[in-house]
Amino acid sequence: MVNFRDSSVVIIESGRTLIRAGIGLQDLLKAPSVEIQARVGLRRNPGDSANGASSLKPGESSDNLRPSASSSRASTLPFQPNLLAKVHDYLVGSQLDEALEAEQDIIVSWPFADGDIRDWTQAEALWKYVLFHTLQLKRTQNESPVMLSMPAGLFRDSSERICQIFFERFNVAGFGLLDRPMAQLYAAGQLNGVVVDIGHEITDITPIYDGFIMQNARSSTPLGIRDCQVYLANLLRSNQSVMAAASPPDKPSDPDVIQRFLDDLVKYVWMEGLVRVPSDGQTIEIPEDEGVTDIAAVLVAGKEKAVIETGMKKKLTAKASAAEQARAREIEALDLVTVEFRGHSVTLGKERHRFCEPLFDPTLLNGLPVERADPYEGRILPLQEAVAFSVRQTDVAQRQYIWQGLFVNGDLTNHVRGIGAALQSRLAPFILSTPDQATEVQPRSIRVLTVPEYFAEYREKGDGFAAFLGTSIVAKIAFNESHGKSFVSKTDYNEKGPHAVLEMSVALL
Repeated sequence: MVNFRDSSVVIIESGRTLIRAGIGLQDLLKAPSVEIQARVGLRRNPGDSANGASSLKPGESSDNLRPSASSSRASTLPFQPNLLAKVHDYLVGSQLDEALEAEQDIIVSWPFADGDIRDWTQAEALWKYVLFHTLQLKRTQNESPVMLSMPAGLFRDSSERICQIFFERFNVAGFGLLDRPMAQLYAAGQLNGVVVDIGHEITDITPIYDGFIMQNARSSTPLGIRDCQVYLANLLRSNQSVMAAASPPDKPSDPDVIQRFLDDLVKYVWMEGLVRVPSDGQTIEIPEDEGVTDIAAVLVAGKEKAVIETGMKKKLTAKASAAEQARAREIEALDLVTVEFRGHSVTLGKERHRFCEPLFDPTLLNGLPVERADPYEGRILPLQEAVAFSVRQTDVAQRQYIWQGLFVNGDLTNHVRGIGAALQSRLAPFILSTPDQATEVQPRSIRVLTVPEYFAEYREKGDGFAAFLGTSIVAKIAFNESHGKSFVSKTDYNEKGPHAVLEMSVALL
């Protein structure tokens, strides 16, 4: 029997573009204490130290370093393999951030961006940084078990390789592997549902029934945060306040500078929670230019800032003139917000709420500079059609249970609320709503899931931390089991080797 102290348990969530981690399990599960981008950097001329084989098995061919990814899972994020580089040659986290800020000649790679592992040395460098640099563990005295969540659909040999790294390189006391969408659904307290994980450029869709991932029904669509940012940046070119800040009339900027300003402003806007998502049937109407309702004209009035700052929460006073009251109502209807960005006061209108539109209508991206990993011959499915397609791949009798757990999460949902409800309304046509045609197995409704309120540390954080929370929940249960059947102990590893992870890990049962 293996006994672990809750305070020693390490949780690591490895997503396509982010890694979150923390140590210690209290009764009230904590939010992650570590968050880094899942990227590594290599100096273009790292010196003589970068030589030798990069993998655990020196005789392996480079073909094994990058598993094939289907076009819908493949990423455009850069991948630069270097078979001569060693783990310590790579810059990670703050080291990489500082090197890039200093404009050093750095080659950046994203080893998890395809949903599997593109390069094992790069992956090891990331996990090593998290364990020994940020969490301050000591390899020689490592008494911590690790529960790791990874994107669903890992190759079996990839799972074994991960197990090998954690025991042989990091000397962990125990190891468990969990599918990321399963962890996300556990965080919502359910065993049935469809998990929609919106990432940077890819959205993963995973139907789950009775605690098991329906592997044949999993899918991905090449839509994500990046597409939304490109779309809104283009819309903001029609906003005079924004363009005046991006390229002042007295000192015009070149096109590249303007584009960078727009891209950074859009990222700031959604991450500050200034975007909401309308449900199907609701539209964000941009007022026609009639001289009065135009944003530029409102700015000229000179009183918009005070009105915006109060948020129109106070009632108009009786002393205000009829003209002032009319102007204030106009501003409220425009839903303006003023932000301070790079020394400029920038006023945004309702166009900011159109941020998520490309997820539901990819044709809006036609003509915009959006790079795809592979050319698509057919049309890219809107998110609602992609989700409906995945659920239709499951057994008819399972669907009514799966539709009762629509769980939309990912980093976007930490800052932009309402995406789940917006997707729910757009999915309504895909289930039968006519009572006289209904059968016992026919789904009649779709229920949106969220992380329960009783997880205090997650209450105000949105649903984007669901994978970390679910991994923590599983770790709490698995590492306290009397028989230890849901993780690999050192004894198990010594007896069976890396193959033990296929028999004893929650993800692969």
